Amino acid sequence: MSTDDLGRYEAEIEHQLFKEYRDVSPTFHYVVETERRFYLANSVERTVHAGPGRTYVELELKDAWVWDMYRQTKTRFVSSVRIVTFKDVNIEELPRGDLGM
Repeated sequence: MSTDDLGRYEAEIEHQLFKEYRDVSPTFHYVVETERRFYLANSVERTVHAGPGRTYVELELKDAWVWDMYRQTKTRFVSSVRIVTFKDVNIEELPRGDLGM
């Protein structure tokens, strides 16, 4: 597979993900962005753990959709996700009625 073929393949997968995102986004309340992935979720619980070591964030998402073009399974809908990260996390509540792109 050439570099051009790989680029076209990745662009096609990303385009398919965007279309799926556009279709499913009206059913979710939150957008969660980590350094590794992008999620839509209906419930987000955030716990910041600040102790004698490094500070980290633990997230528990319920009823979520995962944006990950390299995901092994085709199912992007998951009932719960637990995320632990030392990096920045962005959690945004989506406005009702204006979620589509």
